[in-house]
Amino acid sequence: MTDCLFCRIAAGDIPADIVARTDNVIAFRDIDPKAPVHVLVVPVTHVANVTEAAAQIPDVLAEMIAVAQQVADAETDGEFRLIFNSGPTAGQSVFHAHAHVLGGAELKWENA
Repeated sequence: MTDCLFCRIAAGDIPADIVARTDNVIAFRDIDPKAPVHVLVVPVTHVANVTEAAAQIPDVLAEMIAVAQQVADAETDGEFRLIFNSGPTAGQSVFHAHAHVLGGAELKWENA
């Protein structure tokens, strides 16, 4: 998708602070971090949200979780929160599936 921000980052058309990459997954720092470590883990294949990823590319979804753990091992001593937002009322603003890896501090729940 040429108009998708994350597709363009994965293609190298838009620069990002990339922390991990495989053939199927890219991980880069969020430009508006909500924790000391805030990395987005994104499938290279465009799917709109996590449920589409589970249905259409389940192996890549599993790989996303593995990459999230690798990022956390390197940057947060392996402790992290993993968040998938699905839909605008849940906080999804880019409609390409992605996971937020948050860590580096004790995390609270603001909307709980």
